[in-house]
Amino acid sequence: MMMSDEDNQLLVTSAWSRRRKFASIGVLFLINLLNYMDRFTIAGVLTQIQKYFDIDDSSAGLLQTIFVVFYMMFAPVCGYYGDRYNRKIIIQIGLIVWMTAVILSTFCRPVHFYLFMLCRGIVGIGEASYVTVAPTIIADMYTGNRRSCALMVFYFAIPVGSGLGYATGAAFSLWTNTWLWGVRVTPIFGIVCFLLLFFIVEEPVRGEAEHSNLLPSSFVEDIKYLFTVPTYIITTLGLTLVVFVVGCLGWWTPTLMQYAWAVHHGTSYIDTEVKAEMGLVFGIVTCLAGFFGVFFGSFLSQIWRSGFGSIPKNAYADLHVCALGSLSAVPFLYYGLILSSKNMILCMVFTFFAVTGCCVNWAVNMDILMSVISLRRRSIATAIQTLISHLFGDAFSPYLIGLISDAVRGHERSTLAHFIALQRSLFVPNFVLCFGSLMFLVATFYIDQDRRNAIELAHDEQLTAENGSDTSPLLDAVEREPTT
Repeated sequence: MMMSDEDNQLLVTSAWSRRRKFASIGVLFLINLLNYMDRFTIAGVLTQIQKYFDIDDSSAGLLQTIFVVFYMMFAPVCGYYGDRYNRKIIIQIGLIVWMTAVILSTFCRPVHFYLFMLCRGIVGIGEASYVTVAPTIIADMYTGNRRSCALMVFYFAIPVGSGLGYATGAAFSLWTNTWLWGVRVTPIFGIVCFLLLFFIVEEPVRGEAEHSNLLPSSFVEDIKYLFTVPTYIITTLGLTLVVFVVGCLGWWTPTLMQYAWAVHHGTSYIDTEVKAEMGLVFGIVTCLAGFFGVFFGSFLSQIWRSGFGSIPKNAYADLHVCALGSLSAVPFLYYGLILSSKNMILCMVFTFFAVTGCCVNWAVNMDILMSVISLRRRSIATAIQTLISHLFGDAFSPYLIGLISDAVRGHERSTLAHFIALQRSLFVPNFVLCFGSLMFLVATFYIDQDRRNAIELAHDEQLTAENGSDTSPLLDAVEREPTT
């Protein structure tokens, strides 16, 4: 059977569209990777920054807190505009703000710590524009398992970027003999990402994957709607507790490792090369653990959701995977802390499995959100979830752990005192993870109804949009005109 020129053209267009989507996912992944690299390059050189600005643990934890405070303040704003305007332009503006703030922060003098802290806050504004908007672009490209796979790839950037941030920050500070270039390296890659975004990524039509053309609603209506979705509220609480743990571990673990090394070797001096090596090791562990965690979580949820071989279908697979991942991290985290000053290799092995468990829910949680939230409110839902999870999660946890550490240590200034205080304060996340796991289990009582409501609402919104687009004042007047 011969194909017409029109059929051939459709095949070529379809193939090009598929390749363009794959390339767009790749670019969005790279930008997300860079975001998390920048966020944790600071952690990779934290002890050097503390020495440069002469600050204690609580002030060092405040650096991450101020970043996340700005981040969460602007996340709802970016989410609101992301549901109404061109998302690609919003991301481009955010990249420019982020790169500018990072570069400026490296020119602050030792007496200008609060100016440095302000710049780190502005960095959060740039990153908020991306994290709240990018997942909805992916959601408008794919549905079903393809969407799950695309989100899995996108969320690989969290652990991999975090690990690369530690390693890159430590390595560049070692090569250049200053922490400044450990921080400056990410904006250089940011320029490349900006160009890739400009030339490759296209803005998809909202609801395109579900073949919907929707009209935007008001901000107040959006917020009221979100409070009517129990699954969204409960999983946001669960995610917040996991983010609390990930935030404090990501910020303080490299520092704990350095103190542990000093205690193990009976010294108070930690060589720069040792610090760089610790950052590199933790970076590699985080990369690998995060990669396996995101992959395993997404893969297991898809298999468990659809059923495979002797594995029966499970409508609550996504929630069960998130709960199991959080709970499985608890014993590994506990024993990792216990072994930190005794056997560094075993400590890293346990840390690997703890981070893997924490990272299981990144892509799966977003899949849950997309399944229970109506199409036109996904950006604002992502933004509010980001706001809540960071406000009570990693905006709070680094400072809280630093505060507990300082309180436990008291006036002792020895390396051993620093280590013991920080180690004890990091036992807190074990209890937090247990409550996080419980939240995901509680959500199983509501998710069925919330999914049905989302489908029905999407159908009603589509009908409203179609009726609204097919009428005009002129047509209405003609229809009302009496016939003679």
